[in-house]
Amino acid sequence: MYTPLVNSVGDAFAFPFRDPNWAGKIAVQALILIIPIVGLIATAGWMLMTFDSLRAGRQELAPAGFHLSRGIGLFGAWFLYAFVLAIPGGVLNGIGRSMSANHAFTGSPLTGLGSLLNFAAELLLYFLLPSIIVMTYHHGFAGGLDVQGVWRLATSNVSNSVIAGLMMFVAGIVAALGIVACCIGVFFTSAYAAVVMTGIASWYERQQAVPAGTPPTA
Repeated sequence: MYTPLVNSVGDAFAFPFRDPNWAGKIAVQALILIIPIVGLIATAGWMLMTFDSLRAGRQELAPAGFHLSRGIGLFGAWFLYAFVLAIPGGVLNGIGRSMSANHAFTGSPLTGLGSLLNFAAELLLYFLLPSIIVMTYHHGFAGGLDVQGVWRLATSNVSNSVIAGLMMFVAGIVAALGIVACCIGVFFTSAYAAVVMTGIASWYERQQAVPAGTPPTA
């Protein structure tokens, strides 16, 4: 068993700053992130390479770059989960808007139900996301799409999955905060949030190896 550098889920927010070159690496990866789709795939690869560093005991972020071959699996798995989970709410929202447009209903309840389902889907995605990252890290795209394996890992210790998912949700909020900095800042906060999620996944991987019922180190 390796000795991780992220010893608590809260530590994931601080570990990127231990790399003396953190500012340059995050800035370069943020600029790459501006490129549609390609930037997301590259950043997913950057996350997994940073996971390598943490597992090897190195207190550093991976070099910024176009890590497309490494990131395509994680990006693909993440995208497919998000897409499939959004279908029920999206269908209901579409039907509700169509009914409202035809004046059959005003403020169709289907639209509200669709929004509720979308919110529930987002929560479920964050609950599964730590397991998706860990499974993809170890087994590639096929591992990320192993729904049974992902679910088994996520439910092997629900408390850890809830804590890790909640912290990834917080990291997502941090990413969105960059919009206030003339919009372009969102790419920098998103790059930071990406490695925070990597740190959370590192903590999560170790915690899920602990027998269920053992209190997590939050």
